[in-house]
Amino acid sequence: MGDADPREPIRRRIAEHVETMKAILDSEDGVAAIEGAADRIEECYRKGGKVFFMGNGGSAADAQHLATELVSRFYLERRALCAEALTVNSSILTGIGNDYDFERIFSRQLEAAARPGDVAFGISTSGNSPNVLAAMRTARSIGAATIGFTGEKGGLLAGCVDICLAVPSSDTPRIQEAHILAGHIICEIVEKRLFS
Repeated sequence: MGDADPREPIRRRIAEHVETMKAILDSEDGVAAIEGAADRIEECYRKGGKVFFMGNGGSAADAQHLATELVSRFYLERRALCAEALTVNSSILTGIGNDYDFERIFSRQLEAAARPGDVAFGISTSGNSPNVLAAMRTARSIGAATIGFTGEKGGLLAGCVDICLAVPSSDTPRIQEAHILAGHIICEIVEKRLFS
């Protein structure tokens, strides 16, 4: 028992990460979803639109992360791009949750701010987060494009967005790692196309 390699769990998780990323790389659907998301966001910005990110828990943090990459910068010194994480205003979130219900915390914000041609970007590892699904329905009714990041099964989210990256894994940490990689690639593509 004392001979077990204490680094084996580290190596195993890194290997699982690499395996998941390779599965996306080898999947035409995965690569096409990333490219399609970048295309939609570029088109949105060229028409003066805005991108709204949303998710729960770790996906809420990813929403904030990706919005920051667009507003601040990724690689290039350039003007700010209009992006917002719908996860950050505690008064709005708790007010909507209290006055209506938690399922409407994102959709109500989209009702207030989204316009036709904008992009609503929902992140849900299960693909079944009720508040993300409600937001995608609202976005479509407004005429905004919809992008979803989810896990292997896709959940209900896969069927209610224009473009969906369904990461080929059922392990939440691996899915979340893939989401941030794909998000970074999208930010890089959009930035280069608009400002190179």
